Amino acid sequence: MGKEIVLFKSEERKDLASVVAFLHQLADKLAENQVIFRQGAEEIVVNIPNSVVLELKVEEEDKKGKIKQTLEVEIEWLEGDESGGAVTLG
Repeated sequence: MGKEIVLFKSEERKDLASVVAFLHQLADKLAENQVIFRQGAEEIVVNIPNSVVLELKVEEEDKKGKIKQTLEVEIEWLEGDESGGAVTLG
């Protein structure tokens, strides 16, 4: 297994409306095949190919008697790989 290097990471509490606005903005940038993440002086430019793998995951975890739920949306690709699949929402 290859070594994973974290190039950018952010985690912050936001209200749902702010998250929705951010995801809309992210979707617009994805459509342009390039996303620039900025936090303070840190900046990373990510070029997105036309074919990617979309991974969706919903998890539930018991945290000291409280249930923590997580929705993960992950977009991944291998450089030079053009395979992909279809996803629908219901």
